[in-house]
Amino acid sequence: MIHVLIIGYVWPEPASSAAGSRMMELIQLFQKQDWKVSFASPATLSEHMFDLDSIGVSTTSIEVNDASFDDYVREQQPDIVLFDRFMMEEQFGWRVEKHCPSALRVLDTEDLHFLRHARYQAFKQGREVSKQDLFGELAQREVASILRSDLSLIISTAEMQLLEQEFSVDSNLLHYCPFMISSDCSTENTPSFEERQHFISIGNFRHTPNWDSVMWLSQTIWPMIRKSLPQAELRVYGSYPPKKATQLHNPKQGFLVKGWIPDASEVMKTARVCLAPLRFGAGLKGKLIDAMCYGTPNVTTNIGAEAMSGDLPWSGKISYAADEFAGSAIELYNEQDQWQQFQKNGFNIIQTVFNKQEHGDALINRISDYLNTLDTHRLENFTGAMLRHHHHKSTEYMAQWIESKNKLADLKLKSLNNF
Repeated sequence: MIHVLIIGYVWPEPASSAAGSRMMELIQLFQKQDWKVSFASPATLSEHMFDLDSIGVSTTSIEVNDASFDDYVREQQPDIVLFDRFMMEEQFGWRVEKHCPSALRVLDTEDLHFLRHARYQAFKQGREVSKQDLFGELAQREVASILRSDLSLIISTAEMQLLEQEFSVDSNLLHYCPFMISSDCSTENTPSFEERQHFISIGNFRHTPNWDSVMWLSQTIWPMIRKSLPQAELRVYGSYPPKKATQLHNPKQGFLVKGWIPDASEVMKTARVCLAPLRFGAGLKGKLIDAMCYGTPNVTTNIGAEAMSGDLPWSGKISYAADEFAGSAIELYNEQDQWQQFQKNGFNIIQTVFNKQEHGDALINRISDYLNTLDTHRLENFTGAMLRHHHHKSTEYMAQWIESKNKLADLKLKSLNNF
C-alpha cells in the first residue's frame, strides 16, 4: 500500500478557507486509491479544524528545528511526502531527503505567495505590478522550493504560465491541479431567482485580500448599492472576524457582519448575488467556486475571476472601479434573465473547468508515473539537485544550531527552577 505523508502548514479547515477545502480534496483523492494517508503539522490546533482521525487519517503534531521529526519520518517511511506550501518544504525538506531519500516529494503551492505579495505591495502604492515586485526575495524562496521538489501542484493556469514563461521552470516539475468539484450542480438543487434575496460576501478574515474587500464594501461600494436598493442587505460571512470587522456591523444600513458559518451552502443558496471585490491576491477563489456550485451569480474583479473560467463565459459581472462595481451589482440583482444566464454559466464552468474525475485521474497518473521513474526524473533536474545540496546543508546546520540553543535554554530554565 502506498503511504502518503502530508506535512501541513496548518490543520485543514474546509469550512473556513479554500486552502482547507483544497487539502480535503487531495486527502479524499488519495484515500480513493486505497492509499494510507498521514497528516503532520507544527501548527497549533485550531478552532475549526477538521477531525482527520474520523476519516482514518492519522495525525501527529511535529516541531520545527527538532530532531524528533527525524525519528518520526524514519519510522513512517512514506512513499510520498506532500508539503503544504513552500514553507514546509523549506523547513522539513532536508530531513525528508535525508531519512526517506526514495520518497516522492510533492509541493502543493495552494497559490503563489510571491505573486499575492507582489500585487499587494503594488496595490498599496497605487501602481501596476512590476518585474521588480515579482522577482523579490519571496519569489526566490518559493521558486527554489518548486525546483527542489519532484513535482509541484499549481492551482491556476495563470500561475502555470507565469512560472514557465517568466521564471523558466521546466513543465516536467509542474502539474496543473485546480479545485476538483463534483459536477452535480443544477437548477434543480438550488432556489430560483424569486426565492432569493440580499447579497452575500464570504471569506476568511485573516486573509488580507478578503479583509480589504470587506473594508471597500463597507466604506464605498455598499452605500451606493444600498441607495438604489434600500431594502437589500449585505451579509458578510467568514471565520476569525477581528473586533475591527464586527464593529462594521450596521443593521440600519443593511451591512451585517455574521462571522463564521459551518456550511457555506446554507447561506450561499439563499443569496441572490455574491460580491467579491478583490483588489489583489493570487490562486483561485473558493468563494466564487461555492457561488457557482450553489447557483449564485457574482460580481467580482479581474483578480477574482483570474483563471477561473478557462475560455467559457463568466458566471457574473467583472468590474473594478467602485461605482462600476456597485452598478453591476444593482443591475444583476434586478435583471432576472441576465441572472439566470450567469447561473447557467457557473454550472458549466464547474462541470468543465473543475471536473473532479478528470483532474483527479490526471494527478494520480502523474504521481504514479513519477514513482516508477523517480531516479531518471531527478537526474533531469540538475538545478533542483544543486539547490537541494546548498539549501539543505545550510538549513540543516541552522536547524541544529537552533535546536542546541533551545536545549541549552531549557537546561538553564530547569536549573533555575531547581535552585
